[in-house]
Amino acid sequence: MPKKLTPVLFVPEIESVLPLWVDRLGFSKTAEVPDDGKLAFVILHKDGVEVMYQSLASLAKDVPALEASARTGRTFLYIEVESLDAIKKVIHGFEVYMPERTTFYGSKEIGIKDPAGHFLTFAEFGAPPQT
Repeated sequence: MPKKLTPVLFVPEIESVLPLWVDRLGFSKTAEVPDDGKLAFVILHKDGVEVMYQSLASLAKDVPALEASARTGRTFLYIEVESLDAIKKVIHGFEVYMPERTTFYGSKEIGIKDPAGHFLTFAEFGAPPQT
């Protein structure tokens, strides 16, 4: 049975996404692989949540057959947070693809694109309804 799931996002360059994850969201780099003066791979971690980024150039060296597929796809991440208000403060200035909304399933959400074009939806769930 699965024990853990960590998304790997492929990007032209890792350095452009680090300000969002490290500076604004407070993630730490737990591993990084340099290549030719740039980052080829990085693992970011915070409070049991993990995401990995790998450069397209690194993927081309590692598994060349996957590079074309990685270039055409963008990833959508759904990220549950404790406070949407806190998130809105740190994502200020990023492209919003989905304005703040309240869903039928009980979450308040907002969606942005990271600098590499991946879609990140942040969601805050309120207390479950009393029955």
